Amino acid sequence: MKVCLVNKFHWRKGGSETYYFNVAESLRAMGHDVVCFAMEGLENEPCEQSGYFVSARDYNGKTSVSRKVRDAASMFYSKEAKEKFDRLLRDERPDVIHLNLVHRQITFSILDAPYLQEHPVPIIYTSHDYMLICPASVMLDGAGEVCDACLDGRFHHCFEKGCVKGSRAKSALAAAEAAFLRHHGSYRKIDRIISPSDFMRAKLLEGGFPASQVVRMRNFATNEVLACARADTDYTDRERPYLLFFGRLSREKGVDVLVDAFLSIADRIPGWRLVIAGEGPEREAIEAQLAGRPRGDNVEMVGFQQGDALRDLAERSSLSVTPSRWRENMPFSIIEAFAAGTPVVGTRIGGIPELVSEGNTGFLAEPGDSASLAEAIMRGVDLWSDMDAYCDVQSRCRSLVLENCDQFRYMSQLLDLYESIGLEKKSG
Repeated sequence: MKVCLVNKFHWRKGGSETYYFNVAESLRAMGHDVVCFAMEGLENEPCEQSGYFVSARDYNGKTSVSRKVRDAASMFYSKEAKEKFDRLLRDERPDVIHLNLVHRQITFSILDAPYLQEHPVPIIYTSHDYMLICPASVMLDGAGEVCDACLDGRFHHCFEKGCVKGSRAKSALAAAEAAFLRHHGSYRKIDRIISPSDFMRAKLLEGGFPASQVVRMRNFATNEVLACARADTDYTDRERPYLLFFGRLSREKGVDVLVDAFLSIADRIPGWRLVIAGEGPEREAIEAQLAGRPRGDNVEMVGFQQGDALRDLAERSSLSVTPSRWRENMPFSIIEAFAAGTPVVGTRIGGIPELVSEGNTGFLAEPGDSASLAEAIMRGVDLWSDMDAYCDVQSRCRSLVLENCDQFRYMSQLLDLYESIGLEKKSG
């Protein structure tokens, strides 16, 4: 089988790209062919199909007015992407198209490629965020509050609330894009939407997608992560215990809330540190938040980490913290922490409670509430102090990964989905 994977970024930028590359590597390991379609970029990993990639577009950078107007038009519908994708399809003739992040830089114009009018190729879309039902993608309004307004299909709410970076102009463009895609029927061209969590699936259905179109498939862990879970070895640093956050430093991730929570209890947990591993637009704000604060030197910002360095941080940490404000669906960071035998303190939002259950695999707090998060951390510290109880939770964390995130099982299910939709389209 030949699968065409589509994602706007062809470098390991975040969780969506982790999934994109892991699926590609797994398919190849199982003997299938993979071709890729993405956006040009200096950070891209090598790819044989790079000659087909669409021109890079940065909607957040500083550009001329004429460039902004031209880019705004291509944000809805890209003739370049449609033509290049059609050329790729004709040259490679894939059996399946699997979409990931495609909004704006690539656009759903690719589903209008003439080749697809001539050949009934199955089209799958993995929903990594809420872009299908929320123009801002994270279901937070301009004030950073959880928002369901656009579930009614009227996307003017996004403009009225300034949901995209607090900008009315950017929110207007995002609302117009969402309305265009709905009117154009772009999402009806997708045969199946994969939702990584029950929560996200419920929201997609609430936003008008038919139940038959959306399937829930939890993200899988790589074989390396699964091997870590099977090893069942405790590397927790008990001499210098620390809390760990790893991920993108952006407002919706709630790192500022975590910093406030930790500093508020630092005197109650002497010897404990907070390690923050990641980069992002909020780094300077977090550094300013720490400047001059009592116990601020107990917080270590170690930058972006990956591979063995990140695995070592996760294995030695006593607790991992996922303090998100937004409705995360199935964060890889939680799976990686669990595989390392590290309980997670998470917020009670989105798909996080489907993984983190109070006292079972970790502890829960209210999103955006530093006092609630501080108390959840204290419950985690108390657990850590009881070696037997802590080891029991570690075992349950690893079991959750092994029982729910098996790579072979996920890929087998994905291939079955590819094949069943192919048969549907051929018979239809």
